[in-house]
Amino acid sequence: MEKNTILIIGANGQLGTVLEDELQKLYGRDNVIASDINSNTHFNGIFELLDATDYDAVETIVRKYNITEIYHLAAILSANGEKHPLRTWDLNMTMMLNVFEVSRLNGVEKVFFPSSIAVFGDAVDRENTAQLSYLNPETVYGMSKAAGENWAQYYFLKYDLDIRSLRYPGVIGHQSLPGGGTTDYAVEIYHNAAKNEDFTCFLKDDTVLPMIFMDDAIRATIELMSAPKEKIKLRTSYNIASMSFSPKEITSAIKEVCPNFKVDYKPDFRQDIADGWPKSIDDTAAREDWNWKPKYDLKLMTKTMLEKLNEKYKTQCISE
Repeated sequence: MEKNTILIIGANGQLGTVLEDELQKLYGRDNVIASDINSNTHFNGIFELLDATDYDAVETIVRKYNITEIYHLAAILSANGEKHPLRTWDLNMTMMLNVFEVSRLNGVEKVFFPSSIAVFGDAVDRENTAQLSYLNPETVYGMSKAAGENWAQYYFLKYDLDIRSLRYPGVIGHQSLPGGGTTDYAVEIYHNAAKNEDFTCFLKDDTVLPMIFMDDAIRATIELMSAPKEKIKLRTSYNIASMSFSPKEITSAIKEVCPNFKVDYKPDFRQDIADGWPKSIDDTAAREDWNWKPKYDLKLMTKTMLEKLNEKYKTQCISE
């Protein structure tokens, strides 16, 4: 493996907590610098407190460690973002542009910028949403990601900064609780099932959304960043897909393992957000350009999630 020194910004989040471990396995513990605005005493490696809205603070860490790659994961997500839209826009855009500028001026070779299915609005076909669909996001989070995709392409075309991006669907993992997204129910529901607690879902039972298991999301990220530069033909962001399901379908999958699990439905403001998002995603470009292919379906993900969470909570599903 080539010598890289990697900075993760937003390492305490749902993706960052898993990505940092996988990158340490690839590049060595001392070559992965985790950072976040809050401390993390549980991280086994180098950790730096970092407010990514502070340009000088970002540049100081990049120069201190001679960073060659940045994974910029910090952002205010869709549901939380709608509570404070102007603040969300300001923070998301300021952090992103700081990372891009620091990278350009300090020789950072590659940057990962996560986008989201939140970039899509009601102008797309919600079934098998195409890579080159028109983007008219309906949340400030989606607006910041759509703008970020264009900035990423701009920095590549104007400065040859190698920025790569994925449009994540809802990410489901057992390693941590989610951080304020519209697809959070699909993580929380497994925690309740593992603890033998009923669950109240904030979406309607037939609301179908694209999802991806954490292991696949992390693998897609690393495979994208490891691909030869000439293979990356899209400089906005790649669609990636794995599975699509509704709360009713995930409940059925859980009940195959935990028959007594109960769910009721009380849709809130997040239902309006979900209604504007795709039901399924066409990821042909990612499959053709850098050989992306998911490994997990709903059944395998459910089995894995419940096994891991039963270990975490020292419980087992009540079957009688």
